[in-house]
Amino acid sequence: MAKISNVEVFLLGKEVAAATWASLMVLTKVTTSDGVVGWGETVAALRADAMKAMVRKVGKVYVGKDPFDVEGNRREWYKHDFNLSISLESTSALSALDIASWDVIGKYLGAPVHSLIGGSTRDRVKVYANGWYGNCVTPEEFAEKAKEVKAKGYKALKFDPFGPHFDSITETGLRIAEERVRVVREVMGEEGEILIEHHGRFNYQAAIKIAKALEKYNPLFMEEPVHPEDLEALRKYRRRTKLKVALGERIITKQAALQFLKEGLVDFLQIDLYRIGGITEARKVTAMAEAFGVEMAYHNAQGPILNAATLQLDAAIPNFLIQESFYDFFPEWKKEIIGHGTPVEDGHALVPKGPGIGVEVKEEMIEGLLVKGEEYFNPSEPVWVVKGTWRD
Repeated sequence: MAKISNVEVFLLGKEVAAATWASLMVLTKVTTSDGVVGWGETVAALRADAMKAMVRKVGKVYVGKDPFDVEGNRREWYKHDFNLSISLESTSALSALDIASWDVIGKYLGAPVHSLIGGSTRDRVKVYANGWYGNCVTPEEFAEKAKEVKAKGYKALKFDPFGPHFDSITETGLRIAEERVRVVREVMGEEGEILIEHHGRFNYQAAIKIAKALEKYNPLFMEEPVHPEDLEALRKYRRRTKLKVALGERIITKQAALQFLKEGLVDFLQIDLYRIGGITEARKVTAMAEAFGVEMAYHNAQGPILNAATLQLDAAIPNFLIQESFYDFFPEWKKEIIGHGTPVEDGHALVPKGPGIGVEVKEEMIEGLLVKGEEYFNPSEPVWVVKGTWRD
């Protein structure tokens, strides 16, 4: 069997996207000794240089190894990195290499990843749109953009209506947020879904106040309603509200996921392939969630390789709820670089059927997209919000 002979990492970018954090792409290329290429991706997250360096560092362990040995290769890196279980950079770099390894495996076997991890439970994946509300501030602006997205066929929209509020929220801020939610609910109607993104920004008092104000609009879920490290706040939120909770994008180990599942703190789990350890670890967490009756709504806010890999998991798992999609709100180059290989039609993403993760990178585009540095940093607006929305 051929071995991994080379690991390369590229930082790609062009224009600042509606989602500033998604303006860059950390692309990983794994090549085997007989020339098979697998693609992975991870996050920049104000850490682009660190992520590139960490992918190269983890790559030293992978070079010379059998790409089929996903468990053994992961364990080898775990042995070397004392901080794997607490390091975003380490788990995220490992994730990129794991995804690329599965891409290689699928290409050797001539099969898409979903066929290798259980087969197909669906050919189309129901998605919700995110990133659609850039520069929306007034309720009227939210409503107008929501109408445009609904007209594209989307039947579910996620959005953060909370403007510049952090930790707490004023009565005026809550009133404005409620108006934004009300108009989007009206646009979507009773048959559509709305999902409320909190970005883990609130203390439990504010989060509970928000829940009481918004429960009448019947959101599918409230995402990260409290600061993600504050488990006691989440316990209080669960006791004092009726709304469903989704979380998990910042979970980097299966053991951490298990704590949320065992305590009944989550209704829908949102682990992200780039943080959790790629396809290998995501499968394990998904199986644990199934045992607890928890459905999956994978977090998916980066680029086209992560999107394709996530769709492969969506196609195979039994406990699927809905998939986050920025596809129609990506910078155009992110769609072009995979030949528009994961289109969204009538609110559903088509599962790529090619071998591996199902899409190929147009390598001739890479050189023209190479950039240096981090995402654009705006001291007046955090990088994690949709651009132009940090205001009332």
